Amino acid sequence: MTFRPLPAAFSALTLAAALLCLPAGAQTTKPAPAPASTSTPAPAAVEGPAAPAFTPQEVGIDEKLGATLPLDLVLTGEDGQPVTLRQLIDKPTILTLNYFRCAGICTPQLNGVVEVLNRTEAVPGKDFQVLTVSFDERDTPEMASQKRTNYLGEITRPFPPAAWRFLTGPATASRALADAVGFRYKRVGDDFVHAAAIIFISPQGKVTRYMYGVTYLPADLQLAAQEAGRGEAQPTINKFLKFCFSYDPAGRRYVLNTTAISAAVTILAALIFVVVLVRRGRKTKSEEAE
Repeated sequence: MTFRPLPAAFSALTLAAALLCLPAGAQTTKPAPAPASTSTPAPAAVEGPAAPAFTPQEVGIDEKLGATLPLDLVLTGEDGQPVTLRQLIDKPTILTLNYFRCAGICTPQLNGVVEVLNRTEAVPGKDFQVLTVSFDERDTPEMASQKRTNYLGEITRPFPPAAWRFLTGPATASRALADAVGFRYKRVGDDFVHAAAIIFISPQGKVTRYMYGVTYLPADLQLAAQEAGRGEAQPTINKFLKFCFSYDPAGRRYVLNTTAISAAVTILAALIFVVVLVRRGRKTKSEEAE
């Protein structure tokens, strides 16, 4: 009897494999809930209201390693005075894109920044600085100033206030900055759906590294700041390693993600099995034709 493979089965397995390989933000048309403080989200975790759907093309991060920021872009400082990126970026810079009324992933992310700033051996104001830019044009310099005061108050080491700036600006300016670093977000009602990542910028304004999620390792930050200082754009290996490893905040280490690996192995084995059956079916059909 000639074996006839089932295209539907093969298509289903192929689709499952493709979904497994997509980032967390691309596997669903609804935003993921804000991550708990005891777990690390997927590299491209997104947050926002759960009502209208969004597509992976609208929200996420397209890495633009080596790209140069629009340094003449004008933003507004906490004091309400205009300032350009060229004036701000004169050393390795950690860029975060948030909005100040955010009740979702922004708070855990900025808390994660505070935690790593407290633990890193890199010297703030010398080895690096932080720029947090709001992409919500409704955020005001007063709100930026209050946020800055709050987060600086959580830092337990000597930290010059000038080493962490909170900036606002018109929608055109924040959108231009987001586009320059490949940060895609979408407004839904009064809120935004967006990703979580910190982006390293060289003193010349070049994008050199992305670190995803809301928890960051001090050694990673220090190394990324050094690379930014040298203007070296490095691929985000961490983005792919997180498929096989998950960070345990309690133990402060990476642990093997056996569930994801087992699922990948199972799907791969199923795909190989289907391919073998297809080839056997074609061989049998060819032999019968002879």
